[in-house]
Amino acid sequence: MEMIRRARTWATSSPLLVDSALAVGTWMVFLVLSGSQGEALLLTTLQVLPLAFRRTQPFGAAVVIAAACLLQVLIIDTPLIANVAALAIIYATVAYSAERWHAWVVGAFGLLGSVLGALDWVVNNAFITDYASVLVSLIPTTLFMWMSVAAAWMLGDVVRRRRAVVARLREQNEALARDQAQRAALAAQGERATIAREMHDIVAHSLSVVVVQADGGAYAARVALEQRSADSAALERAAQTLETLATTAREALTDTRRLVGVLRESGSAAEFEPAQGLANLVELVQRVRDSGVPVSLAVRGDVGELPRDLDLAAYRVVQESLTNVLKHAGPDASVGVDVLRTPAVLLVRVTDDGRGVGAPAQQLDDDGYGGAAVVPDGRGNGIIGMRERVEVLGGTLHAGPRPGGGFEVVASVPVTVSGEVSRTPEGVSSE
Repeated sequence: MEMIRRARTWATSSPLLVDSALAVGTWMVFLVLSGSQGEALLLTTLQVLPLAFRRTQPFGAAVVIAAACLLQVLIIDTPLIANVAALAIIYATVAYSAERWHAWVVGAFGLLGSVLGALDWVVNNAFITDYASVLVSLIPTTLFMWMSVAAAWMLGDVVRRRRAVVARLREQNEALARDQAQRAALAAQGERATIAREMHDIVAHSLSVVVVQADGGAYAARVALEQRSADSAALERAAQTLETLATTAREALTDTRRLVGVLRESGSAAEFEPAQGLANLVELVQRVRDSGVPVSLAVRGDVGELPRDLDLAAYRVVQESLTNVLKHAGPDASVGVDVLRTPAVLLVRVTDDGRGVGAPAQQLDDDGYGGAAVVPDGRGNGIIGMRERVEVLGGTLHAGPRPGGGFEVVASVPVTVSGEVSRTPEGVSSE
């Protein structure tokens, strides 16, 4: 079977070579069968050898064969076995010619040639001496030749239609393959975007804690050195700070390795499941407290049965908000984290009383998403990432300065009674 398939592939890819071999072989067989010589040899050659171009130049070959058949009518009065080449070229022209009018022309010439050939062969037959005998022989001979031409033409048309259907199916398959490749590329791009958001949240939060802790540890160590005494309290603060720094760095390294592993291992993206959720809020808040920022936490309602994507999104909103507090709120800032789960909505609110990074509230412009905005530092995508996470779940997010000072982030995401995330943008207002 493999050899047959390869032979068919080679024959399809080399039509001129294959048809030339068939034409030469047929020509030699016809010469042997008919014993052609002289004029018959010339006519047989002119009618059979052009079949070498039956697929590459079918109409040109048809013109040459038609001319040879007309020459046969003029110089000899008997049929030749090579006349079947006319039927072969009619079939080939209809099946393989790119121009549709070529098929109609060869069909018409085939019918006309049948009449001329029948007249030549019947009228010049020595055994037919009266008009009645001419008609009796001419009519069935002409009908038979017309039927032969029609059969060759229709067979070629069937092959042409089949080739057109196969070509359309091939084009559809190629278009489907391109579409599948595009879908796979879009899916991979979406997965990379998700991983990029995860990496941003992990690295941004962890490095912010590391920076704050490092500053605190350095300050405590300098105080102990400047006093030139064994200040146990200062050394204890420095040790505790360094321990928190090491723990945070280890957690960030573990999460980063997990995400990089998803990128490296094919097929593992579907198995990727974030480790964090609202159940980890206590640890997150404690880590920020250890950095010296007072944080209050209030969780109301059952948050243990939330869908994974909603649970992760809520955790990331809190994490990014606390990261922004560490980066921008300034000294002596305090933070409040409030999570409320109702049957219809999950509400996450993070507020602080720090100074932020912008000008006073009356000088701030709209953030482009319906809320007032602080003057951005041009270096982060935290609020944008939070908003993308919430909006893809059908929720809303407000981030901006508070009227009495400080900054607040409020996220509202709808939840159905069954626990699945609602994909509609309806929800409880964050005001």
